[in-house]
Amino acid sequence: MKNRFVLREAKLGLALVLGTALFSTQTVLAQDHLVSPSDMQQDMRAASQVRQQNEEQLRSFLSSTEAQHAMKSAKLDPQQVTNAVSRLSNDDLARLAARSAAAQKDFAAGRIDDHDLLVILVCVAVLILVVVAVH
Repeated sequence: MKNRFVLREAKLGLALVLGTALFSTQTVLAQDHLVSPSDMQQDMRAASQVRQQNEEQLRSFLSSTEAQHAMKSAKLDPQQVTNAVSRLSNDDLARLAARSAAAQKDFAAGRIDDHDLLVILVCVAVLILVVVAVH
């Protein structure tokens, strides 16, 4: 009889210890995130700002007089191309924005001429439409 009582008390004690250990582990894990919510918000804000800057860069490039003429001569609708910019993925948008910024710098520095810039503009416009159509 005494053995049963001791065995029952031991089981109860073991259950209590395991329950406490399990509960405290879950509490610690729940409180200790790998990335805090404020860090995640900050990262999302930064990514949003980068995307907005890339869109502005690409739209600026596409809205130039040269770009408008180049797209019209290639029978592309400038408005359709500009609207498609917002549907690009972040990676595609970043690549095209970087290329358009480089082309603008090269043109301003005299490293490329009007014809080369027009070819680049048409290629960028076609690429935007193709990427959006594929997605």
